Amino acid sequence: MAFVVNSNCTGCRYTDCVEVCPVACFHGAEDRLYIDPAACIDCGACAPLCPVSAIQEDMDLEDTDEEIWIARNAEMAPTLPVIRTKQAPLAAPS
Repeated sequence: MAFVVNSNCTGCRYTDCVEVCPVACFHGAEDRLYIDPAACIDCGACAPLCPVSAIQEDMDLEDTDEEIWIARNAEMAPTLPVIRTKQAPLAAPS
């Protein structure tokens, strides 16, 4: 099990979550974050800090359209830089 960043992060890129991650598993693209499932220890500390509910446990993704984020996080995270500190978001929560 691991947590994943879902589509809610796209265009927002809130980084409140990265500072509580004990294993630095967040990686950042220009428009969103990804979680490296190989590094995630499933502690869940990050999920309640996301103002757009973009972080979910992979087992809690409710439909087939959301399950794509499991593979997308695994594919993209290792190709992007680790984000360890809070940065300015791209947009305000709606």
